[in-house]
Amino acid sequence: MVPEWQEAYLDYNNLKSILKEVSISRQPKAPDASGKLKRKMSLYRAFSGLTTQRNSPRKQDDAIITNIVHNGSEESYQSMFFMSSDQGGGNEVLFFRELDAEFNKVVRFYKKKVGELTVEAEELSKQMDILVALRIKVEKPDVASNDVDEPVDLAGTAASSTVNSINGRSTEGRSRFEITQEVETVDEEMEAKEGNSYSRKGSRRTTQTIQEHRPASLDLLPHVRINIAPETPVSTLKYMVASSKAGLSYKKTELRKSEELMTRALIEFYQKLQVLKGYSFLNILAVSKIVKKYDKITSRRASKVYLEMVDKSPLGSTMEVTRLIERVEAVFIKHFANGNRRKGMDILRRKIRREKHGITFFSGVFFGCAMALVAAIIVVIHLRNIFESTGRSQYMDNIFPLYSLFGFIILHLMMYSGNIYFWRRYRVNYSFMFGFKQGTELSHREVFFLSTGLAVLTLACVLSHLDMEVDLKTKRFEAITESIPLALLTVLLLIIFCPFDIIFRSSRFFLIRSAFHLVCTPFYKVTLEDFFLADQLTSQVQAFRSLEFYICYYGWGDFIRRSNTCKEDKVFEAFYFVVAIIPYWIRTLQCLRRLIEEKDVMHVFNGLKYFSTVIAVAMRTGNDLNMGMTWRNLAAVSSVIATISGTYWDIVWDWGLLRRNSKNPWLRDKLVISNKSVYFAAIVLNILLRLAWMQSVLGFREAPFIHRQALIAIVAVLEIIRRGIWNFFRLENEHLNNVGKYRAFDSVPLPFDYDEMVR
Repeated sequence: MVPEWQEAYLDYNNLKSILKEVSISRQPKAPDASGKLKRKMSLYRAFSGLTTQRNSPRKQDDAIITNIVHNGSEESYQSMFFMSSDQGGGNEVLFFRELDAEFNKVVRFYKKKVGELTVEAEELSKQMDILVALRIKVEKPDVASNDVDEPVDLAGTAASSTVNSINGRSTEGRSRFEITQEVETVDEEMEAKEGNSYSRKGSRRTTQTIQEHRPASLDLLPHVRINIAPETPVSTLKYMVASSKAGLSYKKTELRKSEELMTRALIEFYQKLQVLKGYSFLNILAVSKIVKKYDKITSRRASKVYLEMVDKSPLGSTMEVTRLIERVEAVFIKHFANGNRRKGMDILRRKIRREKHGITFFSGVFFGCAMALVAAIIVVIHLRNIFESTGRSQYMDNIFPLYSLFGFIILHLMMYSGNIYFWRRYRVNYSFMFGFKQGTELSHREVFFLSTGLAVLTLACVLSHLDMEVDLKTKRFEAITESIPLALLTVLLLIIFCPFDIIFRSSRFFLIRSAFHLVCTPFYKVTLEDFFLADQLTSQVQAFRSLEFYICYYGWGDFIRRSNTCKEDKVFEAFYFVVAIIPYWIRTLQCLRRLIEEKDVMHVFNGLKYFSTVIAVAMRTGNDLNMGMTWRNLAAVSSVIATISGTYWDIVWDWGLLRRNSKNPWLRDKLVISNKSVYFAAIVLNILLRLAWMQSVLGFREAPFIHRQALIAIVAVLEIIRRGIWNFFRLENEHLNNVGKYRAFDSVPLPFDYDEMVR
């Protein structure tokens, strides 16, 4: 099932519950006088019905008759139940009434989607006309328009909609995909009958007929404008300065980009056709199962009659969709796979990622090793009495921030693993919303595998660091000991940027590309995966500061002297402000870009919310650096404003909750989790965890029982947990919006725009 179309499917569970009522109502009761009288009246009515409807097409053994009612261009399918006076007959009437309503809903949705795909097929045909003409112009620039002897055999480009007949067969009202297939079929039939002579004559006649009703392919190009979105910041600036739809320049790069877009468009169109065909199959199967279940419960014969009506409906015949599927396959294989069917079908078919058992096994192994390492670290700290040693404060100031970076990443990965698990459990289509390439999205097991693997590496480094520090034999190797965190960071960066196809390369490159889009904000179009990643980074401010400390501690050579002079450096202090502001500033610019593109005033308020957070973070950073009471007061006021606006936006707009007049009071009309208390608990947790970041302005920067760096890490951990909770409900709300609009596919931009005469 397509999650976004769930409301368009036959409501099998509702019909099944009605059948349960039918079964209960048909259970025999104790006979009485009135019951015998009712039974006699029922038999009399049934006999009367049979005698008065001798001319009806209903057979004596059938419980229903079916009818197709035409209301203008609309058709509705109805059934009539004849035994309503029997015991439990009222529930049976209700069953068929609901079944008819559900079936008509499915048929209407199916016909609507077929119509949309037919229109899309026509548009793709025109785009393919232009693409092949561009190919000829780029690859063979000396070819004139008159030198093109035969039309390009494309999806629908071999026949124009103005052609009304092909060898006596009507083509009016049919898509160009089908007409092209008809042309080729006619040629093949005639060639089989008349031999190779027709191959030279008949095919030429058909080609000539078609060309009389369509412009030569090369004549289309002067009326065409390129419509390719900019891919780099430089091209974006050129796009903004120049015309948004420039004419064709007949360059190879232009052709390559056009082919890439057309490939994506055809793949997306092909998958729409496959999904629609599957939709038809599933609903027919549901109808078949439910009416056969009815026959079994009532011992009647209604399924045969009803299924005959289903077979006559558009849902029962998928010939239009099947023809389009076959034509798209032929066109794609010919023009994008060099005639290699296996290669073409491998690209077209939807790829399903198969999870490997080794991932689950090693996830368990790594998790067990991580727990063992945690226990070992606790034992070492206790036996060596590290907390009471003189170097405790130095370790917390110098080394703890270095390792805490990996702790933040590990926790965020674990929260994301939990998000994926619950998104899958509640059928939230996260892979579609994030725009993952099919078959490359990571499962919760794979993300958990990455987090536990990184945890093992980090904890092993921490344990070795502690052991080298307290061991007299290795204590003198101070520089080597202090370099362990840097070595771990280097290994992590090498894995992320590794060009080889290992450790989920497609997912790593997807992350790198999204991160680059954030760096170049606002010169890239803002997509959900981009602003979702930017939101994640707003919860990793402390991780950014840890990276800054890495640069200072190792770049300034403090690790050799085992000293921390970073806070005394004015450059470090300045960047201490900047790195905390960067994620929120990126989100502010993204809101500005979306405002310009979508003209939605809500992006103004969202941008102001992030800008207020930028001010609050700047004020809090000044307070953290002990810049005085003025900074503390400003930090308190700005933090209160940012907390209130951020909490309100999280709950009301990002989650879509607190709808006073909804079906679920103070929540929203649609919920994927049946237990409503989960939503109220999430609201309360979000508010409490939002308040945690105000600990510095409330005077809890340091406590006698905990070091300041540990307190900062705890607050950062709470923010990451809040973000993990936010992630689930944010995508749940986005998914429900897609469900309400039946939006199950991406809208792939087409490469060309053209004048009316091309149509």
